[in-house]
Amino acid sequence: MALRAGARPQARCPAQRRTFKDWVLPASMERVRRKLAGADDGNRQMVDILTAVLTDGLPAVEAACAEAIAHGVHSADVVLNILARQRDPGPPATILTPTALTLRHAPIADCARYDNLRRTI
Repeated sequence: MALRAGARPQARCPAQRRTFKDWVLPASMERVRRKLAGADDGNRQMVDILTAVLTDGLPAVEAACAEAIAHGVHSADVVLNILARQRDPGPPATILTPTALTLRHAPIADCARYDNLRRTI
């Protein structure tokens, strides 16, 4: 079936998005689904959460849902943010500076010196 320009694919139809309501989900994801059922865009948010299973895996999404519920929130934005933080690597390890590269004389901020240099140019 060919789609005309601007047409939505059938997977976006509200009737087809509701099919996940019959799925057996892990406990924390089911709690999020029940809480989102009362929201106007709850179906869309749940679809966003379920889509994250493709990239992050079911255990990670389930853990993110559990963390969101533990904090008292249940929106897809929060769950996806938790997943992004889990994917984000921590700060790089600090490297010890060899003694040969340490400064012998600490730099001194001297604005007058820089003003003199600017005048000579």
